Amino acid sequence: MKTKKEISILIIYTGGTIGMVHDPATGSLVPIDFRHISDHVPELRKFGYDLHSISFDPVKDSSNIDPAVWIKLAEIIEDGYNDFDGFVVLHGTDTMAYSASALSYMLDNLKKPIIFTGSQLPIGLLRTDGKENLITAIEIAAAIENGIPSVPEVSIFFDNKLTRGNRTTKMSAEHFDAFNSPNYPPLAEVGLHLKYFSNLIMHTGKEEKLIVHKAFDNNVAILKLFPGINRKLMQAIINIDGLRGLIIETFGSGNAPTYQWFLDDLKQFIDKGGIVLNVTQCHGGSVEMGLYETSRQMLSAGVISGTDITSEASVTKLMFLLGRYSSREDVENSLKKSLAGEIS
Repeated sequence: MKTKKEISILIIYTGGTIGMVHDPATGSLVPIDFRHISDHVPELRKFGYDLHSISFDPVKDSSNIDPAVWIKLAEIIEDGYNDFDGFVVLHGTDTMAYSASALSYMLDNLKKPIIFTGSQLPIGLLRTDGKENLITAIEIAAAIENGIPSVPEVSIFFDNKLTRGNRTTKMSAEHFDAFNSPNYPPLAEVGLHLKYFSNLIMHTGKEEKLIVHKAFDNNVAILKLFPGINRKLMQAIINIDGLRGLIIETFGSGNAPTYQWFLDDLKQFIDKGGIVLNVTQCHGGSVEMGLYETSRQMLSAGVISGTDITSEASVTKLMFLLGRYSSREDVENSLKKSLAGEIS
C-alpha cells in the first residue's frame, strides 16, 4: 500500500471560473498560476499528497471547448498515466459534461480516476465553492481501497456529489448544485464522511494497457423538435454539406410528429448514408421507440434509439464513433451499446 506521500495527483487546469482571482492592479479576474495553487488554497498542504499541476496556455473558456481540446487533455493524461495515481481536471462548467463524456470514450482500459470539477464562483472570492470542490476532488482522485483506486473512471465532482461523467448534465447556471445525473445514481456522496457506492462504480478488470483514441468527426448536428417545426428547417439541416450524423431531440419517450414530409426527409437522409440518433428532450427517462405510433414510424425508417443517454454524451459519442470507424454498420452497432457506462 502506498503512503500518502507516495500518492501523486496531477491537477490539469484547462480554464474556467474556478481558476480565476482578482488582479489587485486592475480589479479584473485573471487566471491564477497553478504552480502556486497552495497559496490560494492553503488547505492543500495538509493533504500530504504529492501534488503537481499543469495549465493550458492559453487557458480555454469552456464555450471554446472542441475536439482538439479533448485530444490535448487526453494526451496530457496519456503522458502522465504511469507517473500519477489520479488526475483532477479543472474545467469551465458550461461544457464540462461534454468533455467528461468525450474522455470516457477516448480512454480505453482506464484504471485510474479522472475527476472533473469546477466552480460557480472564482476561487479567489470569499464565498467560492471552488475550494471545497477542488479539495474533495483531489481526495477522491487519491482514494485507494484494497490496493486499487476507489473510482477508476471519468467522473464529475460538484457540490458534494460524484457522478459518472457521461451521465451528467448541467442543470443550473446559478446554484452551487449545478449538475445532475438524472438516469444514474451518484458514485459517491460527501457529508461528514465520503461515502462510495462501489456497486455503481466501473472497474474494467482488464490487464490491458491504456489505449487513447484521438479521432473525432464533428460533421454532426442536433435538431431539437418543437411544435410547429417546418420543413424548411428540416431540409436546411439534413442537406448540410458533409453531414454524417443527426441527433434528434424528441418529445417524451422518443416521440416526433407524424407529418409525412418529416418521415420522408428522415428516410432520405438515412438512405444517403446518414445516421440518425433519437434522444429525449426530457432531463430524465428514456427513449422507447415503438411504444407510441409517433415513434414507431421513425424506427421503421432506420432511426436508432439513444435509450437514456444525455444530450452531451450523445453528441460526443457520435463524433467519437464517426472518427473511429469508417463503416456505417460499426458506428450504428456501437451506438446501441454502452461503451463507458453512458446508457443502461
